[in-house]
Amino acid sequence: MVTVEIGDEIVALLPRLRSFALSLARRRDEADDLVQAACERAFGAIDSWQPGTRLDAWMFRILRNLWIDRHRRRRDETSLDDDEAGLSVAGEDGRHTVEVRSTMAAVRAAIDRLPEDQREVLMLVCVEDLSYRDAAEVLEVPIGTVMSRLSRARRALAAALDAPAARPSDRAVANQTVGGRP
Repeated sequence: MVTVEIGDEIVALLPRLRSFALSLARRRDEADDLVQAACERAFGAIDSWQPGTRLDAWMFRILRNLWIDRHRRRRDETSLDDDEAGLSVAGEDGRHTVEVRSTMAAVRAAIDRLPEDQREVLMLVCVEDLSYRDAAEVLEVPIGTVMSRLSRARRALAAALDAPAARPSDRAVANQTVGGRP
């Protein structure tokens, strides 16, 4: 039986679910279909959710499993539609808007080029703010795998965007430095 509170919590999760679905499907219409199907499946199996556990992690797992099922059936490449590309607000600084959109397009393209496993971890940890443990549960992998995939994703994004990425030796030096002295 679905309680009003659980229903309200799922409704509150919809923007995050849509964002994650969009990172997987790369098409808004397919992402919306995934979210709807995930909600239907969740409401149908609400008795399998354990109170006291993270509802968002459970919902992300349902959504991801649905996407995997659909992706296996189709296996075709799609691209992300950008509905906001033509929108403009009166009084905007045009140059700033173009720079921001250009940067966002570059970041979106770099994320889209990441391998699927890295993109999933990046979205769950960095965008959805799940802990490594919760992301590991959603993806059904060990925490160490989440950490290594996230590290590789961050390095790949930094390289794609020409941003300096901290090397392990840089971190070691920084950790040994006290008060600006080694």
